[in-house]
Amino acid sequence: MRTADLRSAFLDFFGERNHRVVASSSLVPANDPTMLFTNAGMVQFKDALLGREARDYSRAASCQRCVRAGGKHNDLENVGYTARHHTLFEMLGNFSFGDYFKEETISWAWQFVTEVLMLPRDQLWITVHPTDEEARAIWIGKIGLDESRVIDLEDNFWTMGETGPCGPDSEIFYDQGPEFVGGPPGSADEDGDRFLEFWNLVFPQFDRAADGSLSPLATPGVDTGLGLERAAALTQGVGSNYEIDLFHDVIQRAGEFAGLTDKETVFRDPSLRVISDHIRSAAFLIADGVIPGNEDRNYVLRRIIRRALRHGNKLQIREPFFHLLVEPLVNSMGEAYPVLSEEKAHIEASLLAEEERFATTLGQGMAILESAIDELKEPKIPGDVVFKLYDTFGFPADLTADVARERGLDIDDAGFEKLMTAQRQRGRAASRFDSTLEQRIEIEGNVEFLGYDDLTADSEIVGLYRRSDDDAEEVEVLNTGENGVVILNRTPFYAESGGQVGDAGTIQARDVTFVVTDTTQGGGQHLHYGSVDKGQLSVGDVVNAEVLVNRRDDIARNHSATHLLHAALREVLGEHVQQKGSLVDGERLRFDFSHLDPLEDEEVATIESIVNERIRENSEVKTEQLTYDDAIARGALALFGEKYGDDVRVLSMAGDFSVELCGGTHTARTGDIGLLRVVSESGIAAGIRRIEAVTGRGALARLDIIERQLDAVAEVVRGSREELADKVKLLAESNRRLEKEVRSLRSRSARSESADLAAGVIEVEGIKVLSTRVEDDSEAVMALFDGLRERLGNCVVVLGYLDKGKVALVCGVSKELTSRLKAGDLVRHIGSQVGARGGGRDDMAKAGGGDKPEALDGALGSAAAWVAEQL
Repeated sequence: MRTADLRSAFLDFFGERNHRVVASSSLVPANDPTMLFTNAGMVQFKDALLGREARDYSRAASCQRCVRAGGKHNDLENVGYTARHHTLFEMLGNFSFGDYFKEETISWAWQFVTEVLMLPRDQLWITVHPTDEEARAIWIGKIGLDESRVIDLEDNFWTMGETGPCGPDSEIFYDQGPEFVGGPPGSADEDGDRFLEFWNLVFPQFDRAADGSLSPLATPGVDTGLGLERAAALTQGVGSNYEIDLFHDVIQRAGEFAGLTDKETVFRDPSLRVISDHIRSAAFLIADGVIPGNEDRNYVLRRIIRRALRHGNKLQIREPFFHLLVEPLVNSMGEAYPVLSEEKAHIEASLLAEEERFATTLGQGMAILESAIDELKEPKIPGDVVFKLYDTFGFPADLTADVARERGLDIDDAGFEKLMTAQRQRGRAASRFDSTLEQRIEIEGNVEFLGYDDLTADSEIVGLYRRSDDDAEEVEVLNTGENGVVILNRTPFYAESGGQVGDAGTIQARDVTFVVTDTTQGGGQHLHYGSVDKGQLSVGDVVNAEVLVNRRDDIARNHSATHLLHAALREVLGEHVQQKGSLVDGERLRFDFSHLDPLEDEEVATIESIVNERIRENSEVKTEQLTYDDAIARGALALFGEKYGDDVRVLSMAGDFSVELCGGTHTARTGDIGLLRVVSESGIAAGIRRIEAVTGRGALARLDIIERQLDAVAEVVRGSREELADKVKLLAESNRRLEKEVRSLRSRSARSESADLAAGVIEVEGIKVLSTRVEDDSEAVMALFDGLRERLGNCVVVLGYLDKGKVALVCGVSKELTSRLKAGDLVRHIGSQVGARGGGRDDMAKAGGGDKPEALDGALGSAAAWVAEQL
């Protein structure tokens, strides 16, 4: 069965059983900063499974893209060396939110496996938790399995954390036959490939308290996960996930780049497996808005890309190749996931930029690593070497681990982690407890948001948290001067979402004022952050909540302008433009979008003009509630990866000029924006551009600053504003003439000085050697250096000088002499005596940063002896 057919068959099977088929969510979890990536099918349904979110369906089925390459769930190091591990995989799943339970789940799973996938009954094995008598009875009594093939395992118990929802699970295994190594689950050799687990049926039915005791959940759920690649391997009769149809095009193209075409070799080569797996995760992460970088999920993406490139280098692939694998990937997965096709150019550009950046890193890192390995006294690479490679050269630790594994070496993980921990502590003093507070709040019911229509409202305090430096505790009372978080049953405060910052304002009652500085959301509540200015707040108090009006209005202007800007970008640059991120606050707006090339000044001017034309039209900003499908059919733009419900808020501006799904706050009419001025346009990553702009009061303030600057410049050049361009042009031309004259004078001076210095030449076995100190700046030194080499012909020249108090060196060796003398070696020899570091080509090298200027003359004097030693 083709993988695409298996994917469709699963969704159709459960769709026919009244499950809502839900599209895969983004690999970047929505509103969950505690997770790096979506790593299971249940992530997008977590709040529904926990009873925090009510949906208009109680059964769901999905095929979810998952990444396990960082954090608790990390398969990265195993990828390429096993038949089953991936950084990206697809998880088929069916879910129940208080609807059906074990009997239906087990029966449907068995029916799908035996009747749709057509796997033989006598090769299927089941594991259950020893306490789950109900599941055991169904597997044996209803399904008819022999007791010997239903195995008790203590590990068959799912938990979300130390406390909270948990429950037993049943796992389905397939016996691949005696040609595979391994024993049944629970046996001593269970880790072999013979018995393959491919579907896990989880039954969250208990609530675990802090003391470890279990109590039944009011509404037990169902959460299942069927690995698509594993199931495809079973139905296609291949022994490895990498041999299924989904991988064919990608792995064969990668093999062609490496000069490998034999299928037996291609599908079993560990490096080709790594490359074919990593292009999938890298491409989908970039499509979902992640960009390669040095922090959090951005760094994990960079690690994935660089690991693939290192394996390409190992296969002797010397030219950029990784970005060329996007095309076969789109061919195999683009139909199921159109975002791949839509983002193809952006993905390719991002990968190519990383390839070019890493080419230098890889060469430097491998040279240092090879040198360190040669000097090892024991078969373990020290942690400080691993850390230096990572910290100084951007060489990921997992690449060092890969090389170590291939050489039969270990790495000092503990030493590396100690250094990494110290670095994190130095670099990040800020705590992340705020994000975890959003996750752990459990207050019955959901907040009523009134902020679209009202900026003030009477409300009741239903929760309070006191904040300290790195923690937050639930309390009944907040006193004067204390920082905290207030939870209200109804609020006009908008909570940060979709790029728009949260509202600020006040929460007041008689004799008490809580100043709100920010608002976020979590657990169905709005979290109002701030401090008690005076008085005492208590849970149960009736209060008045009031949003800071001017700030909200400024934010609304910037948010509405962002929508117009998005539409104008698509009109001018093309419909390939997609939003990749945004920040909307009271001061400005920032909009990130997909586009390969920098914008021309004329393009920026045209975009700004279109937006301001729409502002001047002063058309009504309309909002309406539609079903998600109706909104998309109407042409509304949805931000890919954003979490949307079945009913969505659609915002229309200037008729159909801009139609987007948006839950933010906006102006009533476009004219309320006032004016938009673009402040800057720049690139933030390969294929991603950024525009920053101001509107309303911010735009007027910027115009006022520009007016003042123009007047100040006009005064300096003694002219009017109208004359400024001509005056500045004349000044620039005069400056260029003066610079030319200075260069000419320096050249004549260098020729004269080189003639004087040439008198100090020493001959060593017929080779002219000049090594001396000069008192010039770096530009003059280089002019002198070139003059000396030209004058002396076949020679070795070393000049030493002070650059901002530090010793600097420049060394040249005539090309005819480089077979015997290397400029890089000589500059390092002299540099080591003055604390300078550097290198370069065989014929020219530089060093700098020397902290021993008192040793410079003696070091330069050693050059002739060094030359003599080399000859």
